[in-house]
Amino acid sequence: MALVVQKFGGTSVADPDRMREVADHVARTRRRGDEVVLVVSAMGKETDDLLYLASQISSRPAGREMDMLITAGERKATALVTMALHELGVEAESFTGSQAGFITDTTHMNAKIVEVRPDRIRQALAEGRVPVVGGSQGVSTERNVTFFGRGGSDTTAVALAQALGGVCELYTDVSGIFTTDPRVVPEARRLARVSFDEMLEMCACGCPKPAMRAVEYARTHKVPLHVRSAFTWEPGTWIDEEDPLMEQAMVSGVVGDASEAKITLAGVPDQPGIAGRLFRSLAGRDVNVDMIVQNVSEAGRTDISFTLPKADLPAGQAVCEELAGEIGAEVVTPDDGIGRVSLVGAGMKSHPGVAATVFETLAANGINIEMISTSAIRISCIVREADLDKAVAVLHAAFGLDQTPVG
Repeated sequence: MALVVQKFGGTSVADPDRMREVADHVARTRRRGDEVVLVVSAMGKETDDLLYLASQISSRPAGREMDMLITAGERKATALVTMALHELGVEAESFTGSQAGFITDTTHMNAKIVEVRPDRIRQALAEGRVPVVGGSQGVSTERNVTFFGRGGSDTTAVALAQALGGVCELYTDVSGIFTTDPRVVPEARRLARVSFDEMLEMCACGCPKPAMRAVEYARTHKVPLHVRSAFTWEPGTWIDEEDPLMEQAMVSGVVGDASEAKITLAGVPDQPGIAGRLFRSLAGRDVNVDMIVQNVSEAGRTDISFTLPKADLPAGQAVCEELAGEIGAEVVTPDDGIGRVSLVGAGMKSHPGVAATVFETLAANGINIEMISTSAIRISCIVREADLDKAVAVLHAAFGLDQTPVG
């Protein structure tokens, strides 16, 4: 008998019919002899609806009250799913995050887990009940309700699996992790397995599921993850530690991301400390910088370009324009028409020539590269947003991901 923590996202519990499907799946899992802990998100788009409602009431709502409001969505879903289990004759009990033992720091809207004390969850399991836990929530060290932020239900499930010594299954509206977005490249293949490091790189490059924070937690605590579809119930993708005895695929996936913008600060005096001032000022405005390129100095001046989330573009531009006046830089150029295409694969560490193939493939298809960033298992290129889908498709084909089973 195994212990399985099963997490269901908002689309998986969006209405009563879907909740009954989830309850039936839990009942079948129990019949095969496994213990189940259930983690659920708010129904459908309820979190968005609550955020919108708050915006109609207040222009600057307090973080404490926002956490109280948003976590109500998960509590509603846990009660309803528990009722659906009761209808099938399955003993179950709903728990808020605090009742489940999640102790967090005092940050509102993005709380971090400090400790998990799942005593009541263990008791429910010992008494033959299915614990149904509200995702993405806990109680702070100051005894206030806290919200983990977007994707926090994944983190709840991983943390419970770690604390209870179980396996974590993340059920969502996709059937696993694919070599690329099937909506862009219909030939994309589902990966049977991917390493934690590869998954973290994919998440950082724009892969929306699972939540990056949950993958980080799983890697730290060595919790195997299984990403599956809540609509087909078929086996999905396992995310686990890299097997040193297995040869890794040269490229496991291609990820496109159109959520970033670029700023170029031209004519910057090439002096020690200027870049530090720039990026410290950006950090002070909570602007998250990704890729950075500084050109070769000419006549004592250089250009600095960096990428940032499009949502941060106004703040980033304001910082650059303010600093440009102080240091005598010439031009600040914002650009929200870029896209990032990234290749990820653990096998890059032992296969030379990957970068050359990337550059040759993009050039052969008339796609210009504006910036390049690499790690041991990733290559990212900034291209024009209009070329992004084409770049993803041609690179996916160039590395045979549409033909060869991966993982």
